[in-house]
Amino acid sequence: PFGKKSSMTITNEEGEEDRDALTYERQDFWETTSNKQLNFLQHIVSMLKLDGKAAVVLPDNVLFEGGAGEKIRKKLLETCDVHTILRLPTGIFYAQGVKANVVFFDAKPKDGKVHTQGVWFYDLRTNKHFTLKTRTLKLEDLQDFITCYHPENRHERVATERFRFFSYDELMARDKASLDIFWLKDDSLDDLAELPPPDVLQQEIIDHLEAALASFRDVALRLR
Repeated sequence: PFGKKSSMTITNEEGEEDRDALTYERQDFWETTSNKQLNFLQHIVSMLKLDGKAAVVLPDNVLFEGGAGEKIRKKLLETCDVHTILRLPTGIFYAQGVKANVVFFDAKPKDGKVHTQGVWFYDLRTNKHFTLKTRTLKLEDLQDFITCYHPENRHERVATERFRFFSYDELMARDKASLDIFWLKDDSLDDLAELPPPDVLQQEIIDHLEAALASFRDVALRLR
């Protein structure tokens, strides 16, 4: 679920064009929003059978966006067991600087109980550098995450420098129930030569502005 948000262009009798964001109204969605990334997540949840498992690649804005994003995150943590988030490194997708995560969760009964006790975060991004050609992401780069994930029994996990647990109460106490969590020191911040190139920094600024704009659009739709 990456790319520009869906929209449609309407031409009136005077030949003037107007763009309206497309929203999806579904009874099985928690929130109506024009953000297709949030809609993609809601669609995946609706498809899961009881105790079904999902691992979904999602951009960073899904983890911190306010408005509909905050409400959807809270419902996801409540109705599913969101147990792991893998912070992916940049440089592994078609567009340089894309920041994404893999969110792992299991569907649970709709019984009104909170099913996420806490989330384990693995940071494969801080101080990790990959490119699509010269330094590609390989299986061995994921091996430490696989070991920490402990697929044989994920309830017997051990915290490491890159693998940390945050309880449900800790997550709810964060601003907008943000799941955009990092704790490792970024060495590149001490060395200007290690900063991302200008086009990457520019894209990061655009991504944050678009996330803020999407939140405002959701508010504006409700005011109508």
